[in-house]
Formats: sequence, C-alpha cells, structure tokens
Amino acid sequence: MFKIQTMNTISPEGIMALQRHGCAVGADIEKPDGLLLRSANLHGAQFGPELLAIARAGAGTNNIPIDECAEKGIVVFNSPGANAEAVKEQQICWLVLASRDVVGSIEWVKSIADQGDEIPVLVEKGKSSFAGPEIMGKTLGVIGLGATGALLANAALDLGMVVYGFDPFMSVDAAWRLSRNVIHAETLDEIFDECDYISLNVPYTEATYHMIDEAALARMKKGVRILNESRAEVVDDVAMTAALDRGHVAKYVTDFPNQVILKAPNVIATPHLGACTPESEDRCAVMAAEELYDYLLNGNIKNSVNLPDVSLSRMGVCRLCVIHRNIPRMITRILDFISERNINVEHMINKPRGGYACTIVDLGEKIGEDTAESIRAMSDVLRVRVL
Repeated sequence: MFKIQTMNTISPEGIMALQRHGCAVGADIEKPDGLLLRSANLHGAQFGPELLAIARAGAGTNNIPIDECAEKGIVVFNSPGANAEAVKEQQICWLVLASRDVVGSIEWVKSIADQGDEIPVLVEKGKSSFAGPEIMGKTLGVIGLGATGALLANAALDLGMVVYGFDPFMSVDAAWRLSRNVIHAETLDEIFDECDYISLNVPYTEATYHMIDEAALARMKKGVRILNESRAEVVDDVAMTAALDRGHVAKYVTDFPNQVILKAPNVIATPHLGACTPESEDRCAVMAAEELYDYLLNGNIKNSVNLPDVSLSRMGVCRLCVIHRNIPRMITRILDFISERNINVEHMINKPRGGYACTIVDLGEKIGEDTAESIRAMSDVLRVRVL
C-alpha cells in the first residue's frame, strides 16, 4: 500500500482515484511515498529519502524545486491540458471584457441605483461611454499553442476572428489539435505587428521572463488588447503601466494581479481564476493521481517536468527502475552487472532528458536488495527501485 500525503485541499475525485487502488491518502500521512498538491510551496521543504514522486494537480510547477527533485531522483508530475477547457472559456470571456467596458458599465449602473424613475433615461444617455469594438473580424495572436492556446485559437476562429499562432516548441499532439486555418507566425514580431489582440499562454521560465517588455509593446499596434493567462513575470509590469498610461495598450487583462499593475489604468485583473471550475479541479486531480500511482506501481513516467517520460508494459517477474545521469556507458554498466549474475533481460527501455535518464529493465527472475544496493552504489545513479 502506497502512502500519499496531500499538501492542499484536493478534489475528492482525485483522492478516491488513489483510494480505489488501496493507497492511504491524507494530509497527516507521515513518510509518504508521494505528495499530491496544488499550490503548496515546497521550496525549502525537507524531503525524506522515501519520497519517490510529487504530483501537481495543475499545469504550473513554479512552487516545486524541480532541479533539486531531479538530483534526488524524485519525479515531478503535472497535469497538462486537464484545465485547458476552463482556461479557454475564461479567455473567451476576456476577449469581450477587453473590447467593451462591461465591468465599468456594471459599476456605473450600480451607482445610479437611487435615481428612481430617471434610471432608464440615464441609461440611454450614459451607455455610449462604455461602447467598444466587436471581436468579429479582428486579429488575435496566440503565443503558446499548448492545450489551452490551441483551444483558444480554434474557438476564436469560430467567433469570426483572424488568428495567428506562434510556438517554436509546439508538440505533434498540439499540431493535430490546431485548426489549419490558424496562420503560422514565424516570429513574435509578426504577432506584434499584425494583431489587435494578443493572448499569452506560455509557461514562466527564464526564456519567457519579461517576454512582453518595452520593446515588444512599442512594436504592437496602438490600441492593442493583451490577455495574460501565463504568469505575471512574463510581462514587464512597469513597461505595461507606461504603455497603458499613454494609451498605446487599450486594455490589459491578467489573472495575476500585483501592487504594480493594479495601479495602472485600463487593467482588468482576476484572482487566478483560469482553472477554477469544479470540472477542471476534478480532471487535474484525477490525472495527477493516476500519473502518481502508475509511477509508484510500475515505474512508468508520464507528464514529468524534470525527468523523461518513459513507459513499458510489464514482462518478466521483476522490474528494475533506475534514474541516473545521462552519460555514456551507463546502460551498459547496468546491463553488464545484471548479466554477470546470469539474470535474463526480458524487456527494457531507456529515455534521456537533458542531463538525466531513466532506464526500466524487466527481468526473468527476482533480484534481492543486495543487488539493488550494488546498483545504487554505482556513480551517477540517483535512484533505484525494484518492483
């Protein structure tokens, strides 16, 4: 029975998915095999030697020390795409909010609530102050064509928009999901030059930090409307504030408010609501739970953010799983060690990712802890499991 500690309130669907497999799940679990969390900050946390994996019920993993976990042979999972529908729907809402001053009009109508019979007259006189352009026929640039970006691009086409997409790292799966009518932008500058609306759907990394800076904003059309469903750090808030002040950016809609951007004009900020639907929370939790359990039971890795995805159908009577550095002759060393003991290899797979690799070997007979310890003692081996 595997022990899973929850670090946040997790959807019951996700907890039940693990309990159905016989796992012990709860916030008070000690010495867990795995952690299941949402936004809990693990930077600075102490991980016990028994911890094998961390699963995030959501896409972002900035709250987890990814590199530290890799060095300790701890697999970190996320649940990409599980919240894509919810985020896409919010961005469709944002397109309208960025165009027509719906928020301002609602507040204004509340302000005339005590005007009695004059309300209809005031409404007719005041409504023009909140007018804005239709989105049909306008041009949307989608930066980042993962699960959410692809859904948004396709939906915007259905709304009559012209859609440009930019993603130099687009996966084959994402390409299959994307409509052929989305115009492929070769560069970010093409998005900046052509688009009336720009939607940010990229992860926050060193490469995307302040992707939208003073130079990028200056290149955009006057009156551009920008939607940020990535992270606050993808946009230079000081540069954005200046662009809003001078009217170059007509509206900035973000899910990541902070003290700088909330003081700027023409900002609509929501409290990180993108994935806040019960359906999304259920899907994220179940996906994270299933990834975690499959790894604990079988050593299979899917949707890891720090180690390679690797999966192998079970054969033989014993499975050896090794997380190690991606260096020459590492696989040979492991296989030579096994063959020297006259143990037959029934099936195996090795996958690299950057400086790390995972090797799964299905064996024709069981091996003891002494054999596992000998492999652990090899240089550049980070984690050994016998299943």
